[in-house]
Amino acid sequence: MPSTSETGHAKNAANFETLVSFCTGYGTTYNPSRDALKVANLQILLTAAKAAIADCKAKETAFDNATDARKEAFTTLKALGTKIVNALSVSGVADSVIEGARTINRKLQGQRANGSASSAPSPLEKAGDEASTPTPSVASSSQQSYDNLVEHLNGLIELVGSHTEYNPNETELKVATLQAYLGELRTANTNVLNANTAWSNSRISRDNTLYADTTGLVDIALDVKAYTKSVFGATSPQYAQISGIEFKRAKA
Repeated sequence: MPSTSETGHAKNAANFETLVSFCTGYGTTYNPSRDALKVANLQILLTAAKAAIADCKAKETAFDNATDARKEAFTTLKALGTKIVNALSVSGVADSVIEGARTINRKLQGQRANGSASSAPSPLEKAGDEASTPTPSVASSSQQSYDNLVEHLNGLIELVGSHTEYNPNETELKVATLQAYLGELRTANTNVLNANTAWSNSRISRDNTLYADTTGLVDIALDVKAYTKSVFGATSPQYAQISGIEFKRAKA
């Protein structure tokens, strides 16, 4: 469901199209000296605004898709961390090595170093809220951001990979498989970061097209209404056609 702000952008563009249609209908009587208010340039601005809004929506969708893909990629991480520790614990390594792996896994599970549970939600728990915002990472004192989850897994892989005793028969627990999965997680995280950047830049471009001082769609629309009022008069039927067409500036 589109947000109120996204609906507002589209409404401004739709109302501008109505305004341009009326101006076109006035024929040669509508003849402003300012180039930006001429019908041909109004049509160019309308096309640019529609394109900017569409691009922004496409970039938002790409961000949402990347966020969903990352959530899916991280779904099995915590269970995998526990499997790795269990495999290491029966491999014959020293108890101190096993405890080191357990310490990393506790961080991976969202627990503190002493094993107590963290009160902060993990990024997987927050994924529903996160998808609706352009903030790709969840920072928390429990080290549960996606970046930190990746690094915890990397630390666990480095630890088990440094001991030849760790050589499980299960394919999913082999070091090569774990490294491949780590690469997938890093790629998924990077995809979200890049999608967020693209969406953010698209919003800037859209807002400039619609709301820039003097040259933006809203300011141009208000100037068109003022010019029409000056040409036809405040009580004219022509001005009555457009006087009620609303244009709202973006909230600061």
